Parts: sequence; structure tokens; C-alpha cells
Amino acid sequence: MGGLDKIFHPVLGLPLVGYSLRVLQDSPEVDDIVLVVAPGSIETAQRLVEALDCTKVVAVCPGGDRRQDSVNNGLALLPGVEWVLVQDGARPCITQHMVRLSLETAAITGAAVAAVPVKDTIKVVDDDGGVVHTVPRDSLRAIQSPQTFTADILRRAHKEVDSSVTDDATLVELLGYQVRSYPGSYANIKVTTPEDIALVETLLSSLRQEVKS
Repeated sequence: MGGLDKIFHPVLGLPLVGYSLRVLQDSPEVDDIVLVVAPGSIETAQRLVEALDCTKVVAVCPGGDRRQDSVNNGLALLPGVEWVLVQDGARPCITQHMVRLSLETAAITGAAVAAVPVKDTIKVVDDDGGVVHTVPRDSLRAIQSPQTFTADILRRAHKEVDSSVTDDATLVELLGYQVRSYPGSYANIKVTTPEDIALVETLLSSLRQEVKS
């Protein structure tokens, strides 16, 4: 994506992260927002926040080397909060419904993640590419964000677990807490490659039409 931080890649006239910011800004369940970005993107992020009039953004801060370090940096700027909702800036198709459902589900055990059933057949392979076995997919889920936690649980997870992980829920799981899943959406994709841009443009166009209708 041309060396540009992917969350600022323009899609239908708005940077990717702008879609999440708008939804969270308009959500009555959200009080404060901390936007965590690459260290070299602070000024770009601040200009976007001003342009979108995101009054709930209380801070824009630099991320860390690992995803969990970035979340921890943002968490440090939210003292006194009871709940924390973590959203990937590269997932622009978040909806108000997902925000509400995430919070409602997290209220059960203190931790919740968006999830969708895995569609593809999953196989374990060895170093040579040989198939070792096929994993039954009935109970497999692809995990998305928003991910919501009590602030106490999330702070403890970041403090006590040092394993490198790909999401905050894994840190919480490693502490022994139960993480509940709630229905995500196949439209809630994470933009990772240039090929994802065309797909997300189509999905966002569809969401716009649904809102208008």
C-alpha cells in the first residue's frame, strides 16, 4: 500500500481508521477514545481526529513493537475506566450493533471477542508441506474485533503475561479467565494486503446503502 500506514489508506474518501472512529464517536456506549498509531503517524492521526470532529478522542499515542505493547500504551492513558473496548484500526466495517453486543457479552465473564465460523477446511502440515491431519472445523472460529474486557482484567493480563500474542483475548485466556465469543460478521474484515482494499470498498458501499435505506 505504497509504504503508507495501512490504517490511513483512503477508501471511498476516508482513511480506513476513520470508519471505526466515526462509529465509536457516535456510540452512546463509548465515553473516551485513545487512538494508538505508529510513532511516525501521530500528526496525521491528530489531523484526522480534528477533521472528523471526534470529540471523544482524549489522546493520540504511539504504538509499541508488538500489538500488545500498543494496546498497553493506550490502556495507560485511560485511568479509572471500568471497561475497555479494543478495536483494530484496519477493520473499517464495525457497526453500532457490534459495539453493543461486545459490551453485553463481556458483561457475562468480563471478556468478549467477535467471532465467525471458519469456512475453509483447516489442515496441519509439516515443514515439507505434507498434511499431518485435518482439524474438525465445527468448533473453529475466526476471531475479530471489537474485543471488550473489564479494565482490571486487561491491565492484569498485560502486566502478568509476557508471551507474544496476536490479540488481547489470548493474554486474558493465559491468565485463566473465560473469554466469551459473540457473533461477528464476515464483512468485518481486517485490511492486510492491497487486494483487501477492493473488497472493503464494496463492503463499505453496501453498508452505506443499508444505512440510507
